Amino acid sequence: MAKFNPWHDVSRGDNVPQTVTGIIEIPKGSKAKYELDKDSGMLKLDRVLFSAVHYPAAYGFIPKTYCDDNDPLDILVLCSVEIVPMCLVEAKVIGVMQMVDGDEEDDKIIAVAAHDISVNHYNELDDLPPHTLREMQRFFEDYKALEHKSVTVQRFLPREEAYRIIDESIKLYNETFPNGNDHKEVLTEEGQNG
Repeated sequence: MAKFNPWHDVSRGDNVPQTVTGIIEIPKGSKAKYELDKDSGMLKLDRVLFSAVHYPAAYGFIPKTYCDDNDPLDILVLCSVEIVPMCLVEAKVIGVMQMVDGDEEDDKIIAVAAHDISVNHYNELDDLPPHTLREMQRFFEDYKALEHKSVTVQRFLPREEAYRIIDESIKLYNETFPNGNDHKEVLTEEGQNG
């Protein structure tokens, strides 16, 4: 019998790709980089960022998605309050930050908390205060540079492109994990056991 794993067992949402479930791993303002342990479904501390940078928004992933970097699709969720790790957030998708980390595509969906009246009026990236996207870009460029890693934020794209990327990640998930939570065999074959 398969054990519960948030990546494989939590719903993507009822109105995908416009609104998705975000599973938050890292709260806004954190210097701790938490990530889902793919095998156990638990949250683990990957590392502590060793600079003055901190996460500019709640950071996590969309369940039942899969990308070419062997991870679920990342999501940044803007919200007026701190969202604790492993919290499920209904997130309205407003765009995407296209990024290359090393040599791999590593897109970040940008969304707002659907039930936060301070931000849920934003419908697209152009609605955001101008510094918000610059802050996101600088965060990823700076923290990776301090770790002597190469990252390039290529561009910010509108929600329609984000919808396409979400749909592609769902298709890849369904192809890679045709039996949903019966995932251990696939992860073992790919060497991604945690």
